[in-house]
Amino acid sequence: MTDASTPATQPSEVSPGAPLDRPIVIAANRLPVMRDDSTESGWTASPGGLVRALLPMLRSSGGTWVGWTGDPDDNAEPFSVDGVNLHPVPISADEVELYYEGFSNDGLWPLYHDALRESTYDSLQWDAYRNVNERFAVTLANIAPADAIVWIHDYHLQLVPAMLRRQRPDLTIGFFLHIPFPPYELFSRLPWRDEIIEGLLGCDLVGFQRPMGAANFTACAQQLLGVEERNGVIELPTHHASVGVFPISIDFAEVEEMAAGRATRKLTSQIRARLGDPEVILLGVDRLDYTKGIGLRLRAFGALLESGEIDPERCVMVQVATPTREAVEHYQDERREIERLVGEINGRFSRIGLPVVHYLYQTLSYDDLIALYRAGDVMLVTPFRDGMNLVAKEYAAAHIDGDGVLVLSEFAGAADELTDAVLVNPHDDRALQQAIVTAVEMHRHERRQRMSGLRQQVQRMDVQGWADRFLADLVAPTPRP
Repeated sequence: MTDASTPATQPSEVSPGAPLDRPIVIAANRLPVMRDDSTESGWTASPGGLVRALLPMLRSSGGTWVGWTGDPDDNAEPFSVDGVNLHPVPISADEVELYYEGFSNDGLWPLYHDALRESTYDSLQWDAYRNVNERFAVTLANIAPADAIVWIHDYHLQLVPAMLRRQRPDLTIGFFLHIPFPPYELFSRLPWRDEIIEGLLGCDLVGFQRPMGAANFTACAQQLLGVEERNGVIELPTHHASVGVFPISIDFAEVEEMAAGRATRKLTSQIRARLGDPEVILLGVDRLDYTKGIGLRLRAFGALLESGEIDPERCVMVQVATPTREAVEHYQDERREIERLVGEINGRFSRIGLPVVHYLYQTLSYDDLIALYRAGDVMLVTPFRDGMNLVAKEYAAAHIDGDGVLVLSEFAGAADELTDAVLVNPHDDRALQQAIVTAVEMHRHERRQRMSGLRQQVQRMDVQGWADRFLADLVAPTPRP
């Protein structure tokens, strides 16, 4: 648990400890695998630092990952991939619509991201959310060995901790929220606000990306349930719930190794050549989501071209928009607006065969992304609100040349750590334009100095250290508040 001297609003500084000698069970909405008919098992590990950080730990502890396969009405039996035990939880097609697309992503997601879009609060969706959470809790209660550690992840499963504690009080239960947690003024809109807080307080440790998220959660628990908190510990009738801050990260060594590879170096050169060997490449890599601020970023670039502060013969922009939630109307509207802006800017400022904005609405391989990071001279990470944003950290890790500039929204969790970025309020159109100009015109010495600081920070706080710190706090003796 978080040490009593460590406020809930400060990141944990607990040093990674020795390997845990207790069985571990991970629970998340999705299993850490994808179907792959080219493999003997029919599955392959999903990409991403979280999976790479947790799977070795599960192998060594003989642990299990509980989650959905991603296929509706899939009643797959438990199976193993690469020495990791996987236990599927079935979710029906109706539940995908109500629990996942509905309550989780049309209700909680916008609410937790500053209510940038109006949330849908529907009792049928809530019932489905509660039912799926109960199914996860029952599954965990049935398979977790005695005295096991259960680590639950993200906003889809916020009711599971309390449900699980009622069935298995012997378990040590942790929860980590990967997205922001809103202030009371927003969270109180949720009709089932008490149930969500009660669900999370079933934990021994609730972890957040930023001090603000931890403070918001604690304030909501105090105002809604009347609990008392002292030094990051909430005393409850059955147990103590600690609240801590654990900024997630990436596998720095892996990204650095990939960036240094011969194939990546070759692809990086090819990318620059295909773009016309511009002096400066501005780069954006985002899921196509209304929280990411892609439209404002494009408008800022267009305004700079219009004013002449950026020369289209010197500078181009590459925007990768990874498809997501394509059936949801808000996302369809966002895509149409982004593509309208791309067309408008290219129609005004491009030359024949040389568009000034290169737009990719597709999912790139990790190899291609690393090469694209290396090719980018200025990385634009400008969300309106983001729990962390690992793209910012991947960009720094990929720039083994020690050059490059990161323009980063102050509303991304990464801004707390990556203070050598050019920080900006993306809601301020002129400030965003000025940040882009500052990055483009920055002297090489300052670029290298800033990038050195970014790389040192990401290397020092990598994803394995994040997992180790969370688990060390989770199993440490709980101080009395």
